[in-house]
Amino acid sequence: MRIYNDADADLGLLKGKKIAVLGYGSQGRAQALCFRDSGLDLTIGVREGKSFDKAKEDGFPPVSISEATDGADIVMMLIPDEAQADIYEKEIKDHLKPGCALEFAHGFAITYGLIHPPKDVDVIMMAPKGPGPMIRRVFENGYGVPALICVHHDHTGNAKALALALAKAMNCTKPGVFEARFEQETMTDLFGEQAVLCGGYTAMIKMAYDTLVSRGFPPEMAYFEVLHETKLVTDLVVERGINGMWNSVSNTAEFGGLTRRNRVITEKTRDGMESILDDIQSGKFAEEWVEDYRNGLKRMRGLQQKDADEDIEEVGRWVRQTFFGGKE
Repeated sequence: MRIYNDADADLGLLKGKKIAVLGYGSQGRAQALCFRDSGLDLTIGVREGKSFDKAKEDGFPPVSISEATDGADIVMMLIPDEAQADIYEKEIKDHLKPGCALEFAHGFAITYGLIHPPKDVDVIMMAPKGPGPMIRRVFENGYGVPALICVHHDHTGNAKALALALAKAMNCTKPGVFEARFEQETMTDLFGEQAVLCGGYTAMIKMAYDTLVSRGFPPEMAYFEVLHETKLVTDLVVERGINGMWNSVSNTAEFGGLTRRNRVITEKTRDGMESILDDIQSGKFAEEWVEDYRNGLKRMRGLQQKDADEDIEEVGRWVRQTFFGGKE
């Protein structure tokens, strides 16, 4: 896989370009602030509400999404995935000028055919690998997070160069940028979230907590052991790799982990992961997610509330406030 760095990207390609940043949530705000610091000409397009007010606080004069899109050379779709298709049809599609670039930070809407851009625009992606606040913090420290670029449609012949220029404006070319296809980014991102980062990870924590508490161990101790300390070990894995983590924990932890982990993560777990990936590749997950969004997020909110009502959440609030001055 080729890695692109500063020398491979020309920030001058963005000089004089009108850039519309649509959406001012976690990613939209972080990217807009970094772009502004890099000297780019930005217009923030956002609906009235909390994000609109936040953009004003940050010194931007926000406008409507359609107004921001009018005449823009680069239109950055930083609106939540689930809302992109509806907003595109109502407020963006008829305002795209020929030859512009339609840019995404995640390939969901393109991969699953929820948005069908016209043939006379470039369709690209520049996806910094990190949440908005971290992206901004690293940029302010003079560096950047790695990023991924994709080209779905190259009408002008300049699509890849534009994606690299946007990455450079975020300092992402300092650590490095790699290239992939839209569907690769979409499917690996969804799989990682569902099987490990947000789905598998939280399910394992909750089950371990319940196992200890049901055997009579204090809930506060269970919380520390199976939730709080996960960050400490995860940081070691990220910084040093899995083997580096083993070299940093006790011999007891290493022996116990290596000899017992396959009792928790079994071939049935692999079967579950395969089924998750099947749903992603077939489009079944996308259909379910879009349907729930259009149904008022009833299924997601119900599951979210079920999680919020569990004992581990109440114990966690007490632990964070008591020991770490946490604010909920």
